[in-house]
Amino acid sequence: MSACIEINRLEDLEKYRLRWRMLLNQTRHANYFQSLDWLQTYVRHHADRLRLRVIVVEGGGETLGILPLVVEREPTKVGTVRVLTYPMGNWGAFYGPIGPNPTATLALGLAHIQRTRRDWDMIDLRWVDRQGCDHGRTPAAMRCNGFQAMQGVWDQVGLIDTSGSWHDYWMSHSDRWRNKLRRCRSKLAELGEIRYVRYRPLAAADGEGDPRWDLYDTCETLARRSWQGASTTGNTLSHDEVRSFLREIHALASKSGNVDINLLYVGDRPVAFAYNYHCQGEVFGLRTGYDADFARQGVGKILLGSMIQDSFLRGDRLINLGAGHLEYKRHWLTSIVESCRYTHFANTAVRVQALRVKRLVRDLMSRPTKAA
Repeated sequence: MSACIEINRLEDLEKYRLRWRMLLNQTRHANYFQSLDWLQTYVRHHADRLRLRVIVVEGGGETLGILPLVVEREPTKVGTVRVLTYPMGNWGAFYGPIGPNPTATLALGLAHIQRTRRDWDMIDLRWVDRQGCDHGRTPAAMRCNGFQAMQGVWDQVGLIDTSGSWHDYWMSHSDRWRNKLRRCRSKLAELGEIRYVRYRPLAAADGEGDPRWDLYDTCETLARRSWQGASTTGNTLSHDEVRSFLREIHALASKSGNVDINLLYVGDRPVAFAYNYHCQGEVFGLRTGYDADFARQGVGKILLGSMIQDSFLRGDRLINLGAGHLEYKRHWLTSIVESCRYTHFANTAVRVQALRVKRLVRDLMSRPTKAA
């Protein structure tokens, strides 16, 4: 017989740390955003606008899985709306239940949500990997518990399959494109020796876990020197709004062996960075940037090419370059996939019904018309 335990306080999660780690290791296509460290830090830094609702599903004397959820207060055109969703805040690309039994975990977790007091206006399960590992699990679990499952595309995500050989990947590109990159590298070499540095420590439990703040600070400095320094989105490494949050996460990710820092130097000068997380053979590109003084030299392309080649040699399975700026990334990608959302609007929450109608009209207008 199964049972659901709901946890609403961060401190109550600590006793599940070992089980969480074990289940994460058994999760298909797991990523660092599904770690307990990420959840605790994210909730702590956004405690003023969210409530924790983690559902632990037990059965047969063991933990079957964990469904991490939060209720976030989000501003919309119809006012502030309480949204039950995953705790990722659009930093990553995909999210889902934790453990080897995601279907049961999601279905039983949503059944618990259905029979408990409603503290949300809409359920919006975002960042669903519909093509990769969900395969209809999320909408099925929602519908069987009496929830709508209005499907939408949250974003498009660029992927690079690194499970084959570097040679095959490199040769799959046109001669013109490969020659262009070679010329960029040759011209850059005229300014000084090109040096690529990748730092990916093992976990502290394996004798490493050093955060190498010197390298992280270099990434921050480069972010300020790039176009990101003038950005007003407030989500780059150097922005005051998120700087303390990302630094705290960096220390934890280094300790657990999930950090992946890439730097390109010309002589002794750092000119480009790629700051990533990695988990179970998948690299996720969190943020990249380059010194604006070297924009014409293509240092971002050179760094990315070096990083991809090194991932092939290391035996990484996948590089997820995330959403956004796909035009810049498209030459490198092996596929573009959808990060989906499935939404239920509470019938008694009048405010969100306007959002529901807006979604319906938008979806209707976007459908292709049949030729006469």
